[in-house]
Amino acid sequence: MTPIRVLVVDDHKLFRAGLSAILMNVADIEVVGEAGTGRKAVTQVETLAPDVVLMDISMPDLNGIEATQRVLAVKPDTGIIILTMLEDNDSLFAAMCAGARGYILKGADKAEVLKTIRAVADGEALFGPAIAGRLTAFFQNSRGVTHQNEIVSPFPDLTDREREVLELIAHGLNNQEIAQQFHISSKTVSNHISNIFNKLQVSDRAQAIVKARQAGLGS
Repeated sequence: MTPIRVLVVDDHKLFRAGLSAILMNVADIEVVGEAGTGRKAVTQVETLAPDVVLMDISMPDLNGIEATQRVLAVKPDTGIIILTMLEDNDSLFAAMCAGARGYILKGADKAEVLKTIRAVADGEALFGPAIAGRLTAFFQNSRGVTHQNEIVSPFPDLTDREREVLELIAHGLNNQEIAQQFHISSKTVSNHISNIFNKLQVSDRAQAIVKARQAGLGS
């Protein structure tokens, strides 16, 4: 049997090494590499062509959600499993929108990790019973984008331009790329983003992306 080729991505070296050590002792799994940043993960995927990537969300240079999007843009058949400490619905929803096919909390036991890796390698999506229950509740209770056949615009406090900028942020564009898109300066883009963060009550780009995708932007 050809082993499942796995890339382990996490910015905590000890956790990454420990997880790799566990997987190396499994007969049908081959750890082909490790990455400590989102950008390196994208490069490693292009070079190593793993079947499955275990992807952390919180990383310093490129978060796991954005890295997942970039990986799937170049290698769409790669199975991405988000491995994280975050239990909030926003992170879960953002991971799904980015194309992840698995989502495991870092407190999961070895059996759950292996089950998810094998399922995703077979082309399935597996989020586990607890995660599946939260997904069901999330979609049942999510705020609708329509009301009495009228489309409700998300984030009514944002100006039209701020909403356009947020849309591009959700698509993974950086400040310079957004500036080129609208033919404005990077400084103006930074001002728009600062206003967006204040109005959305978020502290960084990753949180803004999560909220944007929850509202249907960038999908």
